Amino acid sequence: MRKMEWAGRSNHIGGIPRGMVFVAVGAFAKAVASLFNSTSVQNADTLIHLVRSRPPGVPLITVSNHMSTLDDPVMWGFKGFPSMDAKLARWVLAAEDICFKNALLSYFFRLGKCIPITRGAGIYQEHMNEALERLRDGAWLHTFPEGKVSQEDSPVRRLKWGTASLIVRAPITPIVLPIVHHGLEEVMPENIFFGRRPPFPLWNKNIKIVVGEPIEFDLPKLRQEAISTSRNISFPRAGWPSTSPCGLDEAAQRCLFTAMSEQIWAVMEKLRSSLKHS
Repeated sequence: MRKMEWAGRSNHIGGIPRGMVFVAVGAFAKAVASLFNSTSVQNADTLIHLVRSRPPGVPLITVSNHMSTLDDPVMWGFKGFPSMDAKLARWVLAAEDICFKNALLSYFFRLGKCIPITRGAGIYQEHMNEALERLRDGAWLHTFPEGKVSQEDSPVRRLKWGTASLIVRAPITPIVLPIVHHGLEEVMPENIFFGRRPPFPLWNKNIKIVVGEPIEFDLPKLRQEAISTSRNISFPRAGWPSTSPCGLDEAAQRCLFTAMSEQIWAVMEKLRSSLKHS
């Protein structure tokens, strides 16, 4: 069963509540990113172009590292980005145990185009099917493939398979755009206020964002390599469909999603290194 999916529909009460949420949250993001802090973005035009002008019906998946609980929406608050436009705004996978703890939060985050994801429930949970439906509609979906916040100054964590599975299973292959940022961990640190997050965002911090170029996946080749590799590897079974929509058994899917996640990780880590030395 999908939690409060009706509140996330564009026609819910004529779209008025959704529009109000995006104006308010977008203004908050602009204030934090551009008024109270300094934000610089490399290659912003690529992101803005794909959000505004990608080919009709072609979905967009953006992937980024996860430095704080404010990454989304503040990373969209830089100057020139349409952060208050509900129609252009991203859908985002959000942790159910944090953002959907009660009816009020669930309603708010649904209006904000958030899709609840149960951590540990796997890539075939029902709300992943909802994410696939948004991709089928040609929408923009943002994911944090690390799966959790990490504020350490260290390499990007190993990526979960969810993003790779969405790329493979999407009816229309999405454009995949990597983004890496630094500084939001200082705006909303995890353990600064009596071992907790501060009650409000901090200020006078420098936020840096680098937008990469779309990642190219040779899916036919990757599928064949996954089939070949899976013949020689034993995996514990997780009860996935014996034959997936992409035509692979569970072992081959695991090999495919691992290879794609490693490719995304390598691009993100390269961006992180370039940002660190910029």
